[in-house]
Amino acid sequence: MAAPDAQNEKESSALLKVLRPTSGSNLSVSARVLLRVIAGVLVLALILALVGLFLVRRSFPTTDGEISLPGLDAPVTVHRDESGVPTIEAETAHDLFLAQGFVHAQDRFWEMDFRRHVTSGRLSELFGKSQLGTDTFIRTLGWRKVAEQEVKKLDKTSLGYYEAYADGVNAYLKDKSPTELSLEYAVLGLETGSTEVEKWTPVDSVAWLKAMAWDLRSNLEDEIDRSILSSELTDEQMSDLYPDYPYATRPTILGGRAGDKAPKDRSGDDVEQKPRVDDRAREDDEAQAGGTVTEAPRTGNTDTEAAVPTDELLELRNTLTSLPPMLGQNSDDIGSNSWVISGDHTNTGRPLLSNDPHLAPAMPSVWYQVGLQCKKVTDACPFDVTGFSFSGLPGVVIGHNQSIAWGLTNLGADVTDLVVEKLRDGKVIHDDGDEPLQVRKETIEVAGEDPREITIRSTRNGPLVSNLDGTYRKVLDATTGADSQDPKSGPAEEHYGLALDWTALRPGTTASAVFAINKATNWQEFRHAASLFDVPSQNLVYADVAGNIGYQAPGMIPRRGKADGTVPRRGWKSDEDWQGWVDFVDLPHLYNPERGWIVTANNPVAAPGETVQLGEDFDYGDRARRITKRIKDAVDEGRKLRPMDMAEIQNDDQNPFAAKLVPDAVKIHSHGDEDILEAKKLLKSWNGFDSANSAGAAYFNVLTKTLLEQTISSKLPDGVSPAGGSRWYLVLSELLEDPDSQWWSGKGVEGRDEALRKAMKTAWAETEDLLGPEPVTWRWGILHRLTIRNASLGESGITPVEKLFNRGPYEVSGGSGVVHATGWDASVGYETNWVPSMRQTVDLSNFDASNWINLTGASGHAFHPHYDDQTNDWAANVNRPWPYSKEAVAAAAEDTLTLEP
Repeated sequence: MAAPDAQNEKESSALLKVLRPTSGSNLSVSARVLLRVIAGVLVLALILALVGLFLVRRSFPTTDGEISLPGLDAPVTVHRDESGVPTIEAETAHDLFLAQGFVHAQDRFWEMDFRRHVTSGRLSELFGKSQLGTDTFIRTLGWRKVAEQEVKKLDKTSLGYYEAYADGVNAYLKDKSPTELSLEYAVLGLETGSTEVEKWTPVDSVAWLKAMAWDLRSNLEDEIDRSILSSELTDEQMSDLYPDYPYATRPTILGGRAGDKAPKDRSGDDVEQKPRVDDRAREDDEAQAGGTVTEAPRTGNTDTEAAVPTDELLELRNTLTSLPPMLGQNSDDIGSNSWVISGDHTNTGRPLLSNDPHLAPAMPSVWYQVGLQCKKVTDACPFDVTGFSFSGLPGVVIGHNQSIAWGLTNLGADVTDLVVEKLRDGKVIHDDGDEPLQVRKETIEVAGEDPREITIRSTRNGPLVSNLDGTYRKVLDATTGADSQDPKSGPAEEHYGLALDWTALRPGTTASAVFAINKATNWQEFRHAASLFDVPSQNLVYADVAGNIGYQAPGMIPRRGKADGTVPRRGWKSDEDWQGWVDFVDLPHLYNPERGWIVTANNPVAAPGETVQLGEDFDYGDRARRITKRIKDAVDEGRKLRPMDMAEIQNDDQNPFAAKLVPDAVKIHSHGDEDILEAKKLLKSWNGFDSANSAGAAYFNVLTKTLLEQTISSKLPDGVSPAGGSRWYLVLSELLEDPDSQWWSGKGVEGRDEALRKAMKTAWAETEDLLGPEPVTWRWGILHRLTIRNASLGESGITPVEKLFNRGPYEVSGGSGVVHATGWDASVGYETNWVPSMRQTVDLSNFDASNWINLTGASGHAFHPHYDDQTNDWAANVNRPWPYSKEAVAAAAEDTLTLEP
């Protein structure tokens, strides 16, 4: 800082000399006063700039040289490459995780502290009463209490890793003021006063797993929407809006019924029998699929007594959407792509594995890239792993070690249920015996105000998240014929509430599963690790250096009673309760399928009846079908796939709905309307890809949004609107085949063709309003911009603060239901709301030939060179080299920090 300060002082002095009048000057008094005012303003601006620069830079960590780190057994080396990504090398596992905690805190402590406040329901301590609603909801769910129970149940070794990690974080925090830790503390201090930073604990780490489980919570919003809609629509209309998955034309993960032959792994050893694809029935409509099957009928409870009023459900839905973006933006686009290809189809003869999880964008990225290497891999120090971690959590969540690679996508298993509870005289009514209502009180500290006390009520099915008295009372009285004015009548004495039954509210073992996966060296060890990965339920894809590939569905998944989870179940009916858990050995898995690849993209694992029941709501398979087609085309043509081919598939932005809508749209009679003629001309020339620079993509997506609004949204209850994506593409596709469907008609429009003509006209006018009158200037990327907002202060409403921490907008390709899944909410606008949060491709023949990219950068410090240095490459779909071997890591190192005991 010394040299820049000296230069600034020199420039300031020179500027004052220019502005200061010389002796005997003829300048008027007013002119001299004006010059002094200008000089004063400039000096003040310079001082403020220097103060700002000091506050910004003072939290930047030391990444080169030597630092003392108490608690180490031996020196630890931290190499950072040109992206600032650290690889940590230590002699013991204790030192490895101690150093990881230290390095995470160096780069991301504010993010860690913010997450800690989120998961414990303490945001009001930082931001004041505006966050009371969020804190109340999180306290009601009790994430931190569950995390405390999980930490108590950790095995001794795993607990030791978490404690070492916490010691590393606390070593970095020692003797540092909040403003030395991150700029956010300085900004927050201006609003709510100084903040006291607490020591880190293992519970703080484990609690973040609850937040990620919530982000991947499956069908809770679908359950709410289905309940709202079923009270307004007919069964036939509901069937239109919730079509069955087209198993005959879209792939499942297993790809067909299990075979009878037990496969061998590449080392020649027999393995337990796994499902395998039946290649004779694998192909239909450009995709591997499981043949023609019949969807099992849904058995959701439709009894009027369990029907929840729309007002109550909308209130709950609004609560969910008001949570911080990292927690509340659940959508059909929250998912992921991951696939693995055997060496039979690659240019090296060894597998390739790709993964790109789709999450809400955040600054900094939810992921933190890191390598964790024991100097010598032994039973005592078994880690040589690299990949994507969560700041605040030890270990690597997605990546590879010296023997295996793995990727994750959301399984979509139904692990959340809303439960209508019947309450009377402080008891919860059950047909197998009433139980006392569980009640506890908690105090929420509020910055600048007095603390608030809240009361939390729970049943055996979970916490009560909504009070169903009032309108629900009227529904039941009307159904049962009770006199609501007579307090002595049976039903009138009862009260009702809505509980949330969710697997993540039970203590689990995912906290130790991360370490088990990190050190696994073969399929059997990987499956054992997967058996510990209970929440959130994920699709795990696998590859190893011996050439094996595999798939495993893990998770705590309920065995259902008579209610299937598509609508709220009745808590007083024990036969609708969850009936225990699916045994791990019964969960779907696949090993070395004969076809030579496995694709997961949140599509169903298998057709109904082929595996245990996992749920009813999955992605409708557009991404899975397109990925499968790209792989199958290459295989059929005899092309051997390379890492660059995997990246091209990740970058595929073909719109899955274009092939259905465009042919029908261009056939519409224009009746001489110039706008419709121009629209047809543009659609005919469009290649069907959602490229950022495409005029056709811009108009097509506006047309899709318009069609959803005019055809479907206008006929739905307030508060429920189609958001777009694969499900809604399928709904519209099926309607296009039924020109006389009642969905097309309304407001002077009769039938499909008139509806299309009206939508095309309206969409053309809207596109002109948004992008100008000349299609030559239209670009999808202008509409579909991505602004990456800081997870904590990025939506403060204070423009200068948002400019400090947010980045963008960036014009991006892709869209909803597209492999390049930059999802957008058609009920709101075109802005990118969900993204491939990172991308990786692992080359099992040579790990140093692998590649990766993060959404933002390694650093969480605004204005640090590594705050957003990967974003432009990410937006351009350019991945970066991923050094792994000790030689590659050393060669790529731009900074080397030695941590001394």
